[in-house]
Amino acid sequence: MSVAYVLIAILGLAILMVVHEGGHYLAARRFGMRVTRFSIGFGPTLWKHRPKGSPTTFQVAIIPFLAYVQIAGMNPYEDNDPKDPESYANASLWARIVTIAAGPLANYFFASILMFFGFWLGGNPVVDEASMRVHVGANGPAAQAGIQDGDRILSVNGDAVKDWDQLKKAIGAHAGEKIDIEVERGTPPETKHIFTTPLGEGDNKGKILVGPEYKIVPVTVSQAAILSVKEPPKVVYNLVKGLARMIAGKEKPELAGPVGIVREVGAAAKDGAHTYLKLLGS
Repeated sequence: MSVAYVLIAILGLAILMVVHEGGHYLAARRFGMRVTRFSIGFGPTLWKHRPKGSPTTFQVAIIPFLAYVQIAGMNPYEDNDPKDPESYANASLWARIVTIAAGPLANYFFASILMFFGFWLGGNPVVDEASMRVHVGANGPAAQAGIQDGDRILSVNGDAVKDWDQLKKAIGAHAGEKIDIEVERGTPPETKHIFTTPLGEGDNKGKILVGPEYKIVPVTVSQAAILSVKEPPKVVYNLVKGLARMIAGKEKPELAGPVGIVREVGAAAKDGAHTYLKLLGS
């Protein structure tokens, strides 16, 4: 991946963090709390400015990957004057709850904006999970073995698969091992046995990089607006559902570190602005 896409990925993630901290900042100021610092990044300061009459120093630091706000009285280890009306510690319970929740809420509403432009620019991908026909990821094990877009997966090592959960389990159980995938291809349908090896390590361990077949349906501005409202709740639901399954031991954690996240966002940027915006929104 080129340096340009890596920088675009880092910029997108930095914007999300600034929006998150911006939510905390606006809520804290709304309730009269004193915000002493709003920093984009960590480490040595590259630039800083304190507006006249403002208690807040705005700064940009050398490591731009994170952001933070410093609210007076929020650190339990710092001295707090119980008579200070601008201290977080002395604010009402409601004010403190809203200030904490404002960060995630800012990201949630910003996600709608990102998704609106993502759908408007790139259309709505309609996924077909029922037919078991696949879209093949470039340069993955499936593509290298000869599986093609539109192939319909019938079985793995002789065991029939009826849905994507079954397919994930059947393939994931053989990370690094050669497996026999039976597919149906063409018209009239022709059955083929294709041998491939799921990845044995890394973020995609146990995968051959295939997904459900999909098509892109163009949308109008009004349709994009509706989708941008409908999609964020689905993202939250799937996140909570996935966490519950992991806690229950029904699904293996699929956690990527900072490098993996940047790589994924960079790949989305390479695919196009619409994919990049939708991924940042999710």
